[in-house]
Amino acid sequence: RMLTRTPSVVAQVFLLLSIVLVIAIAVIQINQQQILSPGLKYGIVLDAGSSRTTVYVYEWPAEKENDTGVVSQTFKCNVKGPGISSYESNPGALAKPFDDCLNKVKERIPVNLHKNTSVYLGATAGMRLLRLQNETAANEVLASIQNYFRAQPFEFRGAQIITGPEEGVYGWITANYLMGNFLERNLWRTWVHPYGKETVGALDLGGASTQISFIPEDTQENFNSTLQVKLYGYSYNVYTHSFQCYGRDEAEKRLLALLLQKSNTSSNVDNPCYPQNYNTSLTMKYFSGSLCTQSLKPANYYPNQLVNFHGTGDPGLCQEMVSLLFNFTACRDREDCSFNGIHQPKVKGNFVAFSGFYYTINALNLSGQFSLADFNSSMWFFCSQSWAQLQFMLPKFEEIYARSYCFSANFIYYLLVHGYNFDAEVWPQIHFQKEVGNSSIAWSLGYMLSLTTMIPAEGKLIHLPLKPPLFAGLIVFLTATALLCLLFLVYLSIVSRNRKNISCVEHVFIPE
Repeated sequence: RMLTRTPSVVAQVFLLLSIVLVIAIAVIQINQQQILSPGLKYGIVLDAGSSRTTVYVYEWPAEKENDTGVVSQTFKCNVKGPGISSYESNPGALAKPFDDCLNKVKERIPVNLHKNTSVYLGATAGMRLLRLQNETAANEVLASIQNYFRAQPFEFRGAQIITGPEEGVYGWITANYLMGNFLERNLWRTWVHPYGKETVGALDLGGASTQISFIPEDTQENFNSTLQVKLYGYSYNVYTHSFQCYGRDEAEKRLLALLLQKSNTSSNVDNPCYPQNYNTSLTMKYFSGSLCTQSLKPANYYPNQLVNFHGTGDPGLCQEMVSLLFNFTACRDREDCSFNGIHQPKVKGNFVAFSGFYYTINALNLSGQFSLADFNSSMWFFCSQSWAQLQFMLPKFEEIYARSYCFSANFIYYLLVHGYNFDAEVWPQIHFQKEVGNSSIAWSLGYMLSLTTMIPAEGKLIHLPLKPPLFAGLIVFLTATALLCLLFLVYLSIVSRNRKNISCVEHVFIPE
């Protein structure tokens, strides 16, 4: 009996020790692990607009939230000189102006991350127009950019001309992302989808095109004109439309061409949208050489001929001329139509107006939200000023912009009120804004957000007290030991029970 009891005690001790060691090793392995953050990822987006190129640097944690990076803007730089489409006749010259911004970018991003930092260049309406006008020149411009970036230490992902709808949707994504309509931090500082938050519409005014994007009342009814966007695990059906040639610069060129067409002389033309007593000489090529002004090109077109424009500062006549840039009759009073016969659902909810909208509103000494009446009175007052008075009114005076703010204000009035149908009642729902926090409201951030869904996430790097093979080996060994001890104890128990039964039987059959 003593011999049976000793192995049983030893087996029980081994079983207990094996279980305790398995639990202890597992607890130590889990609790003593060090979570090493994979750090930050960086992305560079170049917004190659019609009037200039802006470089944005974005960063986000390497672990992602529902397949989309939580991105923030960390640096912004304006490339000196005009937009890339202006280099059509000399594409080789466009690389040098990039150097200054790219050198600053290199300082902002850790050197060891340069080769893993993706660079994307998105060209907008200026290049869309150039491609329509001269596809070879457009391709040469893009090729020159590609050659430049291949010599840079970053991972160049290509230069592409984005479509108007893409530009509109990316702007909508940016506005809503910055306003916290996709993600917000809860009490536990984790990112969650905000409950019951409405998205805002986006109004973007560039140099060569303008975009409107919003979620309409009935997405099923407007299914053909909406794009589906998926971010942070949620889907959105966004109506978007881009109006080519309705950017601020191209629209003004169309006005100048129209004024020349209606003038009695081809050398001296009155411009009611320029300030009183302002005079400038522009070549015919400057305003009539654009694809947007092709229908207004004079019969006796001489590209280098100078036309003198004299500002008369007449708000009423300026409005009348600006209205001719739109075709409002094509909609025939349909509610689901903006202008030029383009389908548009009724505007709904709040909107944010950025880029050219913001700069013009700022010049009128307005900001944020205000009534349509306030806008009209400010516009009328501004347009009545002489060139000399304007120099004291504007916070930052640059001739090329200052002379055009009256036109821009009237253009914005017709675009928003008669085009998109923001009447006096819904006008206050528009918020004119340049940025949120330190991040610019521009399509480039939305572009980066969309692209991060294609950049693989890095998991957290975990430093464990025991290497995985050793940990696994110990667990297997101790578990096997515990099982063998358990089986041995079961065996001893069965043997012991059998012996007891035999003993009882013998006791019953012993003769008296």
